[in-house]
Formats: sequence, C-alpha cells, structure tokens
Amino acid sequence: MGIPYKKQSVAIISVVVDAPADVTSSLSGKLGMLPGISVKTVYSKK
Repeated sequence: MGIPYKKQSVAIISVVVDAPADVTSSLSGKLGMLPGISVKTVYSKK
C-alpha cells in the first residue's frame, strides 16, 4: 500500500533489511526489475 504522494501520483514504501550487502543489492536489483518500480538503496555505517 505505501504512503501516498498524491502530487506525483505514487506510493512510497520503505523497507528495512538486516542482511549482508550482497543480499541487499540482489533484492534491490530484483525489485527494480518490476514494471513501474524505482528502487533507492541506502546502507548504514556500523
């Protein structure tokens, strides 16, 4: 469902994953291949 951003006619979904960088990158890549989906990935420092 996400948070609606009516000005741009989109919904924003935030996902937090506790996983190694390669797993997170793979998930981001797979999500980004879905039609109409844009993915931004941010990594935190330890």
